[in-house]
Amino acid sequence: MKVLLTGRDGQVGWELEKKLQALGEVVATDRAALDLSRPETLREGIRDLKPTLIVNAAAYTAVDKAEAEPELALRVNGEAPGIMAEEAKRLGALLVHYSTDYVFDGEKRSPYLEDDQPKPLGVYGRSKLEGERRVAASGCRALVLRASWVYSPSRGRNFFRTIAAKALAGERLRVVDDQVGVPTPSDFLAALSLNLIRKGATGLYHAVPSGETSWHGFATLIVEKVGAHARVEPIASKEFPTAAVRPRYSVLSNARLAGLLGAPLPDWREVVPPIMKGP
Repeated sequence: MKVLLTGRDGQVGWELEKKLQALGEVVATDRAALDLSRPETLREGIRDLKPTLIVNAAAYTAVDKAEAEPELALRVNGEAPGIMAEEAKRLGALLVHYSTDYVFDGEKRSPYLEDDQPKPLGVYGRSKLEGERRVAASGCRALVLRASWVYSPSRGRNFFRTIAAKALAGERLRVVDDQVGVPTPSDFLAALSLNLIRKGATGLYHAVPSGETSWHGFATLIVEKVGAHARVEPIASKEFPTAAVRPRYSVLSNARLAGLLGAPLPDWREVVPPIMKGP
């Protein structure tokens, strides 16, 4: 099997590049090799490689910045996946694509199902939803995985690393307590992806651990994990204004995925990767 992986330098892409080796030859690309901000260049690259599996781990993920760059976000998160899907269809390849909990508005108070009506609040969510729709419209064999609050303790700019660094530096921590979701480690998502590819899964799934927490609850666990003694003060979202509005409740139900796998998925606390504790 020849695998084309985009976004090799991202949190999920970095984990996927290692795990996908088990399937065959992996051609892992970064922005210099395949630039999703220039979707028109993708067709030639894909046709030259002729992959049997395309895994799109590249994305525009700057949620707040997207409010000022809607065209760029749409090109990367909407148009580019659509072109990959069209080429996957032409080649008879499987496309694995990642989406987000931010396709929902957070007004629900029970975990979102795959069939719930999306209603994104901001540019980032709208661009990711457009990617989902273009992949579906292509008619290609596709596995679309919605994830939430993706993080890595060892790579990239993310909530986990930011909180850990501030806690170990003794900085004051004030974290919103009225936004609820499911933290998802990048290595968990990559391992789950490999498992689903091997099973020949297609369709839309919520690929998150079980359970839920607030950003404050997540930060409190991070402080504990890194061995710091910082206090995490809960605050309301209005005390931490951002350019993009976040959904207040974006918990994704993984029941459909658990049914496919034949077992419940572990709680989000159980899948936090090992961390080197501070002094």
